[in-house]
Amino acid sequence: MRQIRLIVEYDGTRYVGWQVQPNGLALQQVLEEVLARIAGHPVRLRSSGRTDAGVHALGMVACFTTTVAHPLTAFREGANSLLPPDIAVRDAEEVSARFDPRRDAISKNYRYTIHQAPCRAPLSRLTAWHLRDPLNLEAMLLAAMAFVGEHDFAAFRTIGCAAQTTVRRIDAVTITEDREFLVIDVHGSGFLRNMVRIMTGTLVEIGKGKLPVGHVARCLADPSVRAGATAPARGLCLICVTY
Repeated sequence: MRQIRLIVEYDGTRYVGWQVQPNGLALQQVLEEVLARIAGHPVRLRSSGRTDAGVHALGMVACFTTTVAHPLTAFREGANSLLPPDIAVRDAEEVSARFDPRRDAISKNYRYTIHQAPCRAPLSRLTAWHLRDPLNLEAMLLAAMAFVGEHDFAAFRTIGCAAQTTVRRIDAVTITEDREFLVIDVHGSGFLRNMVRIMTGTLVEIGKGKLPVGHVARCLADPSVRAGATAPARGLCLICVTY
């Protein structure tokens, strides 16, 4: 029995999320059906995590087991020849049967992209959150510092999050400007449902002056304090998972 690890890139715009669901087409479903055609047997993918509807990925990690002796190119080039244009297998590697894509992950990097300009940009409409008015970057940077460390992020999760614990470790939060775009990179041990989007929404409200700089620290100290709004899914991308 072989275990194959895939690195998958996708545009999540037209999917209900990564995980197979009864209410629409999921990325996991599309990949499993293609891999089953190649392997000649049913395939079940185990992933490093889940992404919600509309969220993208540059480096989702997923594994499956197979008994076939196909070369790794069959699971990369072969899969890519059958997958739709918005999904691609970037790499395929044989790994130990003991490898667990979720439990063995040390950290993940999510990136949120904001487009700041008076006029919307059609080419980034599916990958960035368009805001017409400029944000106070200095205030956002000061507020973001409070995220770093191990904290209770209960205020930064959506209703329905089934995580057993809301304590998470954030290693770094960086905010950089690239012309009209503001890029927020969040590195951490793991994330609650919609956590990065709520973190981003809170920072944006601080950048707009609707919330004080100290609001992030207040939410972390007291989960009953309401965080900012949830940023749209389209601006979020899973960049990579570190093992």
